[in-house]
Amino acid sequence: MKLAVFDFDSTLMDGETIDFLAGALGLKDKVAQITEMAMQGELDFFESLITRVKLLEGLEVAKVDEICHNLPYMPGAKETISELKKRGYRVVVFSGGFRNATSYARDVLGFDADFSNILHAKEGRLTGLVGGDMMFDFSKGDMLQRLQHILQITPVDTVVVGDGANDRSMFAHAKTKIAFCAKDILKKEANVIIDTKDLREILRVVD
Repeated sequence: MKLAVFDFDSTLMDGETIDFLAGALGLKDKVAQITEMAMQGELDFFESLITRVKLLEGLEVAKVDEICHNLPYMPGAKETISELKKRGYRVVVFSGGFRNATSYARDVLGFDADFSNILHAKEGRLTGLVGGDMMFDFSKGDMLQRLQHILQITPVDTVVVGDGANDRSMFAHAKTKIAFCAKDILKKEANVIIDTKDLREILRVVD
C-alpha cells in the first residue's frame, strides 16, 4: 500500500473555496488578498483563516453548499485519482478549506478520505467561527504522520501534492514532494515541480 495526499484549493480544485464564498457577499477581492498572502507564507495561516472566515458571517449555509457543490475541479483531477488508486495508492485530501467542499468532492472525484475544517453555523447562517482538522501551518504534516503510523506506510511510499505555504509541513514527511502550479515558497521544498495546469502530469513522475 502507498499513500498520496493532495491539497484541495488550487490543487484538486481550480481556485480557493473561501474566495468563492466571499464573492457571494461582495468581498471576494478583500478575502482573496488575504488568501494570497497566506499562501505566499506572508501571514500566519491560523490568523489568516480566522480573519477570513469572520468576514463570511451571515452567509446562508444553503448558499455555501450551492457554491461548494459547483466548484471548478482541476483538469485531470478525477482521472489522476482513479489511476493512482489502480496503482495501489490510498488517496487522501488535506485542506485548510471546508468540509462542505471536500466531502462533496470526495464523492465526485473518488478519493478515499478528506480532512478539512468546519464552518460553524446557527439557524442556517454562518457565525463567522471555524474549527477542524487543518487550522494551523503544521496541521498537514501532523496529520500525515498520524496517517502513516495508522496505515503503516513510510515516507518512501508517500506522495504529497500542494501549491501553498501551508503545504510545507507535509512535504517534510514524503519522499515525493510535488509542487503543482505552486507558490515559490513551496517550490523551494519540492523535488518535483509541475507548472502545467493538468494533474495528469503527476502520473509521469509517480510509480
